[in-house]
Amino acid sequence: MKLLWDLFVSFVLIGTMTFGGGYAMLPMLTREIVDKHGWATHEELLNYFAIGQCTPGVIAVNTATFIGYRRKGALGAAVATVGVALPSLIIIVIIASFLSNFMHIAWIAHAFAGVRIAVCALIASTVWGLYKRNANTWLNAGIALVSFVCVALVGISPIYVTVAFAVFGALYYGGRKKA
Repeated sequence: MKLLWDLFVSFVLIGTMTFGGGYAMLPMLTREIVDKHGWATHEELLNYFAIGQCTPGVIAVNTATFIGYRRKGALGAAVATVGVALPSLIIIVIIASFLSNFMHIAWIAHAFAGVRIAVCALIASTVWGLYKRNANTWLNAGIALVSFVCVALVGISPIYVTVAFAVFGALYYGGRKKA
């Protein structure tokens, strides 16, 4: 029961204290899941992020579900998922009921602009951290660069790029033993 409570509280905090969606949550997910509780390693969490990116839904919700399931089965998955989604649901209901009355106020519009910039910085920080941990060979760095060019500059769907490099990884790395 304590683990279920810990899962719920941790994911409520993650859902409450992070803004900007899934990628902006990644630093807090890493601190809470890996550093604080040890519920996963950096590599396992990265795998959850990758799977969460390839499956329907929000990456933070998918990651919460994976972590909860791994720690406490279906009940843990449900508890962690509700924990991470509940704060957003409450905040969205509150904001939706009042936002249209206040969006014409200039400082509120400017506050949202500031939040968007801060979220961009959080996402850039997360991307840089993921890159440093994973682009540890020339091949991995090349995959990262080609993926970026395909998605950001050429406009290829991230789904196609992810599937293509998943197939490449399975074929290239599949027969090799991990060092």
